[in-house]
Amino acid sequence: MISVLVVEDEEITAEANRLFVERVPGFRVVGVARSGGEALRFLRREPADLVLLDLYLPDMHGLDVCRALRAAGVMSDVIAVTSARDLSVVRSAVSVGVAQYLLKPFTFATLSEKLTRYAEFRSSVAGSGEASGQGEVDRALAALRGPARTPLPKGMTQATLDAVLTELRRAPGGLSAQTAGAAIGVSRVTARRYLEHLTEIGITSRIPQYGGVGRPELLYRIT
Repeated sequence: MISVLVVEDEEITAEANRLFVERVPGFRVVGVARSGGEALRFLRREPADLVLLDLYLPDMHGLDVCRALRAAGVMSDVIAVTSARDLSVVRSAVSVGVAQYLLKPFTFATLSEKLTRYAEFRSSVAGSGEASGQGEVDRALAALRGPARTPLPKGMTQATLDAVLTELRRAPGGLSAQTAGAAIGVSRVTARRYLEHLTEIGITSRIPQYGGVGRPELLYRIT
């Protein structure tokens, strides 16, 4: 299990983030901190694998929390959670070791996608030894990034697309439109539209599933 510390000063938001994280398989919240100082004290006692860190805290900036953690030898990974869209802040976040950057407000599907990507990254660099080559290193780092954002066709939303992607990553054998739609709460027709879009842009492929009499059912799987 990947242990997570949620750092957020607003009580309702902190609880929502905690519940969101707990819903993602393979993750558990080990604590909630309401300030930078509280986060530092917690992590010095009980290091967590990952910190879901709000950047605007009442006592200090989240980037200063990152600097203090590194200075104290705490090597927890960090996902910055903030409404800040200033690119200079994004650049500074990267310079202090922030692994991912999540803009508020966000949906559960968006956070789930980030956490799933992070879990894939951890899995790809687990253990000791050396990488076989540049390709293995590139694949490990690419795991932290989502698929390239392309303009969506009219009527589609990024939140629903993210939800479909999350379900696809949970089903390596592939999903039907019926199964995907039921999982995220939309109709089969709507789910198929999103799955077809993902196929058109090269993220998924169609797999005919032969069963009984009649046309084979199409499964969609991430390529």
